[in-house]
Amino acid sequence: MKPNMGTTDKVLRILAAFVIAGLYAVNLISGTLAIVLLLFAGIFILTSFISFCPLYYPFGISTRKKAD
Repeated sequence: MKPNMGTTDKVLRILAAFVIAGLYAVNLISGTLAIVLLLFAGIFILTSFISFCPLYYPFGISTRKKAD
């Protein structure tokens, strides 16, 4: 797995995960929607820590800065 996520991408995913967790914590989301969003939040956190997004790979997308 070659890293394909830049710093900004990782930070935005982590922030989104915290927002989702916060919405769940204050009961603004619940039920099936909450479960689906919490799964996405977990995936966002995981992909941020490993710096690899499997959905980017088949399309050749990379948000990392190119090294000179």
